[in-house]
Amino acid sequence: MPSDEVGFRILRGRVLTFVSEPQGRDDHGSYRYIENGFVVVDAHSGKILMVDEWRDDQPPPWSDAKIEIIDHRPNLILPGFIDPHIHFPQMQVIGAYAAALLEWLNTYTFVEEQRFGDEVHATRIASRFFDELVRHGTTTAAAYCSVHPQSVDAFFGEAEKRNMLMVGGKVMMDRNAPPGLLDTPQSGYDDTKAGIAKWHGRGRAHYAITPRFAITSTHEQMAMAEALAREFPDLHIQTHVSENLAEIAYANELYPNYGDYVGIYEKFHLLGPKTLLGHCIHLSHRETEVISETRSVAVFCPTSNLFIGSGLFDYERQHERGVRIATATDVGGGSSYSMLRTMDEGYKVMQLRGQRLTPFRSFFHMTLGNARAMSLEGRIGSLEPGKEADIVVLNSSATPQMALRMETCGSLEQELFLLQTCGDDRAVVETYVMGKPMKSALAA
Repeated sequence: MPSDEVGFRILRGRVLTFVSEPQGRDDHGSYRYIENGFVVVDAHSGKILMVDEWRDDQPPPWSDAKIEIIDHRPNLILPGFIDPHIHFPQMQVIGAYAAALLEWLNTYTFVEEQRFGDEVHATRIASRFFDELVRHGTTTAAAYCSVHPQSVDAFFGEAEKRNMLMVGGKVMMDRNAPPGLLDTPQSGYDDTKAGIAKWHGRGRAHYAITPRFAITSTHEQMAMAEALAREFPDLHIQTHVSENLAEIAYANELYPNYGDYVGIYEKFHLLGPKTLLGHCIHLSHRETEVISETRSVAVFCPTSNLFIGSGLFDYERQHERGVRIATATDVGGGSSYSMLRTMDEGYKVMQLRGQRLTPFRSFFHMTLGNARAMSLEGRIGSLEPGKEADIVVLNSSATPQMALRMETCGSLEQELFLLQTCGDDRAVVETYVMGKPMKSALAA
């Protein structure tokens, strides 16, 4: 039936959702798994109404003629994936060859981002960007736009068309970049404030105060970011820290009296529960303690860290010290939009450090864990009544290789590990945003 006539959607399949962070391989209390389950969505509000076990001897709830039953069996139904660190203007620099971070930025990224002053270009890339997120099962992301207000409008405008919950903001950067990418302390403040007024709270949009990183902002601009954080204390803040050794040395050279890299953000009062700190690879003991004490979030970006050769994130050290950890793609330093591919590379990073990342913890991070890291767990990240129905459906036999391996998978844990290790956008059967099927619509 036409989608505008649907009152309720009932999605059938194997339902998996997390209720807490897994504490070990056998922590079955950390998730809810229903082998023959269903999720009921109010098609008008986009909210989940019920999650339960299907019974053939019991008629579906809401015996309204406008019910649409979508049978996804035997596939897995999970909350939509969440990506807390991604660069929307970097779609066309993925896979660009460079030896290290600063070379990569100057040779490719800053060149490409200058094109986002063109509204037509920014709008075209925004459409392609959201297509990729939907194809890969990602329903929410925290994105860096370019320095241009046009890029912010393109980003949030496209998100609004698709009714997707997004966090994003214009980068503030007034030095160490080409002239076409520089703002000033005052214009960065003014443009950010105008973006907040235009977009924050409009539909599902969340604006983020976004000083790109200390290297590209003067003391005066960091003070302006601090002023914005004081004026809008409920907003997210996103930036980068301690990704690369040369970057760290340069940051400390530019801010010689701040103690360390994290200390720069600390002195400008930019740390807190809604601060997303990209990378956090080479942290001192003091920096780790400050991030933990302020409840800031360390965002682990494994595909990017491996591709650019920045280093190996020390997950266990930060976890043991109470640091809140998120996991993200960091496209375009990251080489895939897939959170499955991201967690596969995260597993390998931890293997190299002699650490273990269980399949259940991986899927926790992609869903409820990242929702918590972004302070959005009241709305998304799990399948339960009242939550917004952002949902992904996964096929563990999506490729011939995966189907053959599934013949010998004897547990849910093994199946999740197969999805993480071999899955990509082909494993994503459908992506629902507020209960509306979106991936299948791309091919329509």
